[in-house]
Amino acid sequence: MTDPVYRTILLFDIEQFGSRDDVEQAYLRRVLYDVVDATLVAATVDETTALRADRGDSVMELIDTQVSVPALVKTLLTETPSLLHSKNRLLASSARIRLRIVLSSGYVAVDELDGWVGSDLNHAVRLLDSEVLRDALKQRDGDCVLCVSDGVYDGVVRHGPLGVRPDNFHRVTVDTKEGPTVAWLHGTPPRAGEPTAPCSPPVETAGAGTGAPVSHTSIAGDQYGVSGGTVHGGLHFGRPDRGGLR
Repeated sequence: MTDPVYRTILLFDIEQFGSRDDVEQAYLRRVLYDVVDATLVAATVDETTALRADRGDSVMELIDTQVSVPALVKTLLTETPSLLHSKNRLLASSARIRLRIVLSSGYVAVDELDGWVGSDLNHAVRLLDSEVLRDALKQRDGDCVLCVSDGVYDGVVRHGPLGVRPDNFHRVTVDTKEGPTVAWLHGTPPRAGEPTAPCSPPVETAGAGTGAPVSHTSIAGDQYGVSGGTVHGGLHFGRPDRGGLR
């Protein structure tokens, strides 16, 4: 196993991916890649400073600490929603892509099976899959919802960097396997007990219909979901062609 290194952790997940057919899933994955790539470019994340893992319905980015976190937050609040709106405006409502997004940070290592390992990564994934974040997206008309970890909020957001308003974030408590944890949700917090917009029951079948080779990614010894690819080698940075994984 490589030594853990400190990285900014950025996660994107497609809502209701498992309820779509194979053609729709393949299309949504292309859109997801377009949005993630454009977000990183807008945040001036050089391709040599980010490492990507593909989980079919989700994308994980490990970003070098030299990249500005305030710039990332601002981009996720402005450019990413705009990119999604541009993609969705000409689509039928049933074909819209909507995203849950988490921005966190922490130590991550690569194990002998090329899996990403670390309790900080576990924590970020728990936030991404939390009912709080799912409910927040269901209750909104927009195309995405952003959640930041307590560490990112305390270290960056609460200081109000240019383009970021701390009072637009709300403290939430997220129940995880490891116990309750604090995070910060952008926008109005989900209203407890209020009916959410009708939708098909989520079936998180990551990687279905994508044609990507399927393998399992281990996270701190706890296998998590199905991955559409693996990370090869250590935590080095740099991206191959779009046809492969970063």
